[in-house]
Amino acid sequence: MKKIMIIGSGGAGKSTLARQLGEKINIDVFHLDKLFWKPNWTGVPKEEQKKIQKELVKKEEWIMDGNYSGTMDIRLNEADTIVFLDIHRTTCIFRAFKRIVKYRKKTRPDMGEGCPERFDWQFFKWIWEYPENKRPQILKRLHLLSGYKEIIILKSRKEIEQFLSQTK
Repeated sequence: MKKIMIIGSGGAGKSTLARQLGEKINIDVFHLDKLFWKPNWTGVPKEEQKKIQKELVKKEEWIMDGNYSGTMDIRLNEADTIVFLDIHRTTCIFRAFKRIVKYRKKTRPDMGEGCPERFDWQFFKWIWEYPENKRPQILKRLHLLSGYKEIIILKSRKEIEQFLSQTK
């Protein structure tokens, strides 16, 4: 495990796991939200996202968390380990709401500077629809990669904690 990508629904715990895993195995963590959002929630253009990721994946070791399906292939091609947080949508909705309350009007550590936490119906809609709209495609892609990449699917906080405790 030297090049690790962590994907999953909003509120699944990607950034938290990335941070904890990075500390445990001493690998640099790159939060894509931090890299791809500029002040006032201005998104980085897709071509710039691709350029940033192409540079990051050249590194010998990395952990990247975030979905960004339009640029996911860059990470999928270079990662040796893919962790999919397949967390139930109600848990993700709860965590996202809790995060809004915790960081209300402040920028959380894994987000781009100048992007204060806010309530966004579209984001909650995306989380709610994730199991139907994104999950099947991700599982299919992971199945195709399972022959030559380490695929780890975690479905609960307990499984995440076990994964962390067993990782060296």
